[in-house]
Amino acid sequence: QVQLVESGGGLVQAGGSLRLSCAVSRGTFSMYDRGWFRQAPGKEREFVAAITRSGGSTYYADSVKGRFTIPTDNAENMVYLQMNSLKPEDTAVYYCAASLSIPVGSTYYRDLAHYGYWGQGTQVTVSS
Repeated sequence: QVQLVESGGGLVQAGGSLRLSCAVSRGTFSMYDRGWFRQAPGKEREFVAAITRSGGSTYYADSVKGRFTIPTDNAENMVYLQMNSLKPEDTAVYYCAASLSIPVGSTYYRDLAHYGYWGQGTQVTVSS
């Protein structure tokens, strides 16, 4: 059973930064396509960022482009979500996700249906 474990959420003021971490319990994380999604109260879970298993391509939601990045540390089996210039509308539960096989193309990486493994979520709250 593959488990993803997130950490790093919390309360931050608008304009601040947070870094979320995600570790995989089994296998080598570089075997997986990896993504981050978020879900605000009363809203559907939405795509935030993704990175291909090769690390060669990254994808970002328009709402976070230029502010968030998805660095990885394959030696430590970790994927991160570096969040800068945070806004109150970034407040949500953030989920790490992974997949062993996502078809080539940015559309598929943005679709949560293509991810088979999910973390438990970590709360990020941005105050104004």
